[in-house]
Amino acid sequence: MNYLGYVIAAYAVFVLVLGADALGSWLRLRWARTAAQRRLQRQRARSEAGSAPAGELSR
Repeated sequence: MNYLGYVIAAYAVFVLVLGADALGSWLRLRWARTAAQRRLQRQRARSEAGSAPAGELSR
Protein backbone atom coordinates (compact mmCIF):
# COMPACT_ATOMS: atom_id res chain seq x y z
CA MET A 1 0.00 0.00 0.00
CA ASN A 2 1.14 3.46 -0.79
CA TYR A 3 0.12 6.20 1.63
CA LEU A 4 1.88 9.00 -0.20
CA GLY A 5 -1.40 10.63 -1.27
CA TYR A 6 -2.74 10.62 2.28
CA VAL A 7 0.50 12.05 3.66
CA ILE A 8 0.51 14.83 1.07
CA ALA A 9 -3.14 15.60 1.80
CA ALA A 10 -2.47 15.67 5.55
CA TYR A 11 0.43 18.09 5.12
CA ALA A 12 -1.67 20.24 2.78
CA VAL A 13 -4.44 20.48 5.39
CA PHE A 14 -1.85 21.26 8.06
CA VAL A 15 -0.37 24.08 5.96
CA LEU A 16 -3.83 25.49 5.22
CA VAL A 17 -4.81 25.51 8.89
CA LEU A 18 -1.46 27.01 9.85
CA GLY A 19 -1.89 29.73 7.23
CA ALA A 20 -5.44 30.50 8.34
CA ASP A 21 -4.26 30.77 11.95
CA ALA A 22 -1.40 33.07 10.97
CA LEU A 23 -3.74 35.26 8.92
CA GLY A 24 -6.23 35.49 11.79
CA SER A 25 -3.50 36.43 14.24
CA TRP A 26 -2.14 39.05 11.86
CA LEU A 27 -5.59 40.58 11.40
CA ARG A 28 -6.20 40.66 15.16
CA LEU A 29 -2.85 42.37 15.75
CA ARG A 30 -3.58 44.88 13.01
CA TRP A 31 -6.97 45.68 14.54
CA ALA A 32 -5.43 46.05 18.00
CA ARG A 33 -2.72 48.39 16.69
CA THR A 34 -5.22 50.62 14.92
CA ALA A 35 -7.45 50.69 18.01
CA ALA A 36 -4.46 51.66 20.15
CA GLN A 37 -3.50 54.42 17.70
CA ARG A 38 -7.05 55.77 17.70
CA ARG A 39 -7.14 55.72 21.50
CA LEU A 40 -3.79 57.54 21.65
CA GLN A 41 -5.02 60.18 19.20
CA ARG A 42 -8.15 60.74 21.29
CA GLN A 43 -6.08 61.11 24.45
CA ARG A 44 -3.73 63.58 22.74
CA ALA A 45 -6.68 65.60 21.43
CA ARG A 46 -8.19 65.74 24.92
CA SER A 47 -4.95 66.87 26.52
CA GLU A 48 -4.37 69.52 23.82
CA ALA A 49 -7.91 70.84 24.11
CA GLY A 50 -7.55 71.34 27.84
CA SER A 51 -10.54 71.43 30.12
CA ALA A 52 -13.99 72.41 28.87
CA PRO A 53 -15.27 75.91 29.68
CA ALA A 54 -17.44 76.18 32.80
CA GLY A 55 -20.68 76.71 30.85
CA GLU A 56 -20.14 73.71 28.60
CA LEU A 57 -20.60 70.07 29.47
CA SER A 58 -17.77 67.72 28.63
CA ARG A 59 -18.60 64.63 26.62
